[in-house]
Parts: sequence; C-alpha cells; structure tokens
Amino acid sequence: MMLHVPEVLSRKQVQDCRRQLQEAQWVDGNVTSGMQSAKSKFNRQLQPDSPLALHLGQLVLNALACSPVFVSAAIPKCIVPPLFNSYGCGQYFDFHVDNAIRGLPSGECIRTDVSCTLFFSDPEEYDGGELVVSDTYGVHQVKLPAGDLILYPATSLHQVTQITRGTRYASFFWVQSMVRSDWHRTLLFDLDKNIQLLRARLGDFSEVIALTSHYHNLLRLWSEL
Repeated sequence: MMLHVPEVLSRKQVQDCRRQLQEAQWVDGNVTSGMQSAKSKFNRQLQPDSPLALHLGQLVLNALACSPVFVSAAIPKCIVPPLFNSYGCGQYFDFHVDNAIRGLPSGECIRTDVSCTLFFSDPEEYDGGELVVSDTYGVHQVKLPAGDLILYPATSLHQVTQITRGTRYASFFWVQSMVRSDWHRTLLFDLDKNIQLLRARLGDFSEVIALTSHYHNLLRLWSEL
C-alpha cells in the first residue's frame, strides 16, 4: 500500500521547522548510508544525534501519534527516530531499496516494514526532487505539499530525482508494523476506513459493531508483538 497522509504537520509547524532547517548545520548524507546506498546518494542530512534532529524528530513523532490515518495504515509497533535531509541543485538519490534492519539509539534493531517521507518544502519551491517508487503496479512519482506524508512498503525500489532548482527539505523514517504483511495491512486499513465512514453516517448500529469485531479479530490473527 502506498498512501498519502495529508496535514501531518500544521502550516505553522512547517514554517517553524523550515526556519530551523534553513539555519542548521548539515553533514554528508552518507552518514547513515549502507554500502549500496553510499554509491548513489548525494544529499545532506542533519547529524542524527544533534539537538535539532532530536527536537524535530520528537515533534514529528508526536504529530504521527495524533494522525488516525497514519496509525491505521502503518499499525506501528516501533518507529525509527526521524532523520532529516536536504537536496540542493544537482543532488539526488538513485534507485535503491532501504535496509531491512535498522538500529535504534537503544542498541535494539527493528525490521523496516514501512518507509515514510514527510515533506517540509512545497512542490513549487523546487524543480526535480520527486520521490519515485517502482513496484508491481508501475512507477509512481510523489511530490507533496509541505506537512504531508507519503508511506509505502520498505521493500519498494525507489529514488529521489535530481534537483534542478531550489531546495527540498524532508524527514524520512521507517516503521516496524505490528502487522508484517503489506497485504494484511492494506486489508485492515480499508476495513477500518469503511467502518469509520459507516459509523459517522449511521452510528453504532449492530452491523458496524460486528464489522469492528471482525477488524479486531483479524488484527489479533495477524499481529506480531
């Protein structure tokens, strides 16, 4: 499942974050790269353990916890602390697949089921810089408004195209889901979405309660805790 989650951050939050990102000290983006990625990655990142990265990362995590659409789609068990990158003119990240396992500051490791990008630049502020995801359904180009998020399976081949004008600021991170299978997560998300629509239209009548029970029983069957 590839899903656009709008307005994870408010316009004011985006503006505050952008001001801090524009004044930040950046390092080579390969500070967090694996061997394969290092050969095709040309961007800048905040040092992951810098005070600014930790502060903005917590702001992003708080916003995600308040996003029903994100929670329903990702069913998060654990989220890697958000990272922050910047692409200027001539910079890009060629096609790659994200590492299957990521380390946490605690020393634990998690499985990356879902990849996420949260945009801090509006599409008209830069040319190029599309997130391009290639999967069994084709090639998808993504360039979202600032404050919006895209999530997609971490197994996907993807790239960020070369910037030809302006600067693209974003946060990126990975989720280990309580439901490993993308297909199962998609079924649960669609079921949950339609339950909520029925509840809003008709209230908690018996069929909605029965569908809600069905949702939780599927979640119980497919979850890994």
